[in-house]
Amino acid sequence: MSHRKKHISRRSFIGQAGCAAMGSTAFLSTALNLGMINTAAARPHIINNSEDYKAIVCILLAGGADTYNVLVPTETSEYNDYAATRSSLALSNDFANGQLLPLNYNNAGRTFAVHGGMSRVRDLFDAGNLSFVSNIGTLIEPIADRNEFESGLKNLPLGLYSHNDQIMQWQTSVPQDRSAFGVGGRIADILGDMNTIPQISMNISLDGKNRFQSGQQTLEYSINDNTSSANIGIDGLPSWYSNSGFLNQVRDEAVDSMVEDIYSNIFQNTYSSLTRQSKESIQLFATALDKGSPLNTVFSDTGLSRDLRMMANVINVQQHLGANRQIFFTTFGGWDHHNNVIGQQAGMLPILSNALGEFNDALIEMGMQDKVTTFTISDFARTLTSNGNGSDHAWGGNQIVMGGAINGGNIFGTFPSLNLQESNLINLNERGRMLPTTSVDEFYAEIALWYGVSPNDMNYILPNLCNFYSPGCPAVPPANYMPIGMFL
Repeated sequence: MSHRKKHISRRSFIGQAGCAAMGSTAFLSTALNLGMINTAAARPHIINNSEDYKAIVCILLAGGADTYNVLVPTETSEYNDYAATRSSLALSNDFANGQLLPLNYNNAGRTFAVHGGMSRVRDLFDAGNLSFVSNIGTLIEPIADRNEFESGLKNLPLGLYSHNDQIMQWQTSVPQDRSAFGVGGRIADILGDMNTIPQISMNISLDGKNRFQSGQQTLEYSINDNTSSANIGIDGLPSWYSNSGFLNQVRDEAVDSMVEDIYSNIFQNTYSSLTRQSKESIQLFATALDKGSPLNTVFSDTGLSRDLRMMANVINVQQHLGANRQIFFTTFGGWDHHNNVIGQQAGMLPILSNALGEFNDALIEMGMQDKVTTFTISDFARTLTSNGNGSDHAWGGNQIVMGGAINGGNIFGTFPSLNLQESNLINLNERGRMLPTTSVDEFYAEIALWYGVSPNDMNYILPNLCNFYSPGCPAVPPANYMPIGMFL
């Protein structure tokens, strides 16, 4: 568990020491960025009334999802290119066999379908509650084509095609820095004082510590997917402070005894403070959950559905947590399909699709559908060509964005030609690695502005954003940050 610090002493420690539990890299990064956070703290931002609740939900598809089998072109010539390039990885366009489900979409003759296991996603798209962002990826600056990519004159993301680097860069949107803070963390740095109970962070994780929610002032508050308030847990603390193995009374007494000691070491002293805050926040969280009315929406018994059910329960009691803004994060892993793409996606994509549909049902039940934006991210897309039975690491791919505020039933960005002939300058090599035509920065910028971040703060949230906009950046109206048009 971690939570946002409001008092000067705690903030000072995080600014100067980087929080011992975060390790030496975070320590150094924080120390080097003290000037940035002082500037950010002084920037103007939007503070809304208590009824203006909004939440962001980030789902990391860890491993690099093969998203060109999630969204498939169906216009005859484009499908033929898809089928020829993907060969053994291609899904049949005989809609009667159910491998593809056509979308109610036609843009100047371009038509698309989703994987046959994603009927809930198809229904959400057709109902205007979900869209796709196509050929999106991590970029430091625009790269027009393969010639610019090969010229050596453009800045490229560190560790391109590397899991460790790309999964981090999708969470930070700073591909040139391996020690950057996360997008969700930086947003919470700016807007954290919109919430009124400082013991509970704006950032709530169902997957423990993560880079996306880590800011210079903000750390994630980690919980598990147990919907019982009696068992609401905190992830990331030592085993002696768990919800199993010790009686609660013994645990509480041990914690109280420890935090009353006076430590000379600043790291020990701060960890003691964090542990006391942990116990307080558990109690606050449990009390809030007890006040919520049980939801009627039924969730599947999968890890992702359980995580989204827990998020729905937290959203359902947001007023009791003093939360006007919340950012949620979870991971659905296992997408590194170097083998058996077809078979593994047949099992995993329905889990994703059903979980999204169930979460949307719960939001409708709560009257919160327009107030929550959910999206997927992944390390990278995968090669269009087969390695025999699977696909390998690539770059630009397709992501999902869902919510009542979304301009639904659309495919944003530019879906690329999947023909790998030499004239296709978006394709980087014979394996079918697509050069992204939409940057992660452009994607996050629209979400941040919808969430309430001021245009004046966008350079702190997304340091590379001005590489994609000119002239006048950063002093431009919000509309100049929104070329994708994801929100109504």
